[in-house]
Amino acid sequence: MPAFILSRILQAIPVLLVVGFISFAMFAFVGDPVTAMLGQDYTEAQRIALVHKLGLDQPFFVQYAKFMWAAAQGEFGLSYRLARPVSGLILERLPATVELAMTSATLALLIGVPMGVYTGIRRNSFASRAFMVFSLLGVSLPTFLIGILLILVFAVLLGWLPSFGRGEVVHFSHWSTGFFTVSGLKALILPAVTLGLFQMTLIMRLVRSEMLEVLRSDYIKFARARGLSQRAINFGHALKNTLVPVITIVGLQLGGLIGFSIVTETVFQWPGMGLLLVQSIQVADIPVMSAYLLLISVVFMGINLVVDLLYYAVDPRLRMTRRVSANAP
Repeated sequence: MPAFILSRILQAIPVLLVVGFISFAMFAFVGDPVTAMLGQDYTEAQRIALVHKLGLDQPFFVQYAKFMWAAAQGEFGLSYRLARPVSGLILERLPATVELAMTSATLALLIGVPMGVYTGIRRNSFASRAFMVFSLLGVSLPTFLIGILLILVFAVLLGWLPSFGRGEVVHFSHWSTGFFTVSGLKALILPAVTLGLFQMTLIMRLVRSEMLEVLRSDYIKFARARGLSQRAINFGHALKNTLVPVITIVGLQLGGLIGFSIVTETVFQWPGMGLLLVQSIQVADIPVMSAYLLLISVVFMGINLVVDLLYYAVDPRLRMTRRVSANAP
């Protein structure tokens, strides 16, 4: 297992180099950060001095090499917009994004899996058909529209929940959370539901299709012939064998929740990394944009590694295959 983890980490290094190159090259020629930092009234001497200070007068590959070397040490330079270290800005916004993504993923799992199991077992019931109609809405409606509709109903018409912001948060060293305050929990509900609705319906439909396929397999028929109870068949055999594809989807969707929460954070003005990226794009803040893409790449690769490890915990056939391969001459 340690050798497997080490091999995956070594494979991730060239991927990060390519992602860093693409992101840096893509953003290096977008907009004019010098004008954004100096404003409209500046002298040519001030411009030349700032360009030299930022290193923008150096060749592209020199800028890229310096950026990647600093990124390997956890430093991403200064934000052109705020004149602050990018690593500090990301650490400030990271708790909000992680809190939103984890809450959305938890809601999607806790609701999507039971709904998928139910619609797979009782596929002809009225509730099952209602769940399928609901899932079509969740898959079809764009995220920003779901967010606007939720704001209209629960914030404007009913006045139950706030329409923007994170509410009151509690700080633990460098981490902040709204889980321990009433206003923080209320502010989390609408963006979490908005971000997790698509994932919830996707998980529900995936679990349903896998359950239907597994319930038609030969070993399920054999389990019925042995006299096992329906509960043992559904949850002890069928559901367990649907977990591998569900783990794949959940893992990738968790990375997507963290990486692509931009729309939700913008609609609800949630102070996370997605909103920081949108604000940075408006002024061509290259260090922030490049650091964001690199961080998301690291998140995706870390999640893929965890998913691969979970495969071996869930499916004993994979552990057996690996042992055979290791013992083969």
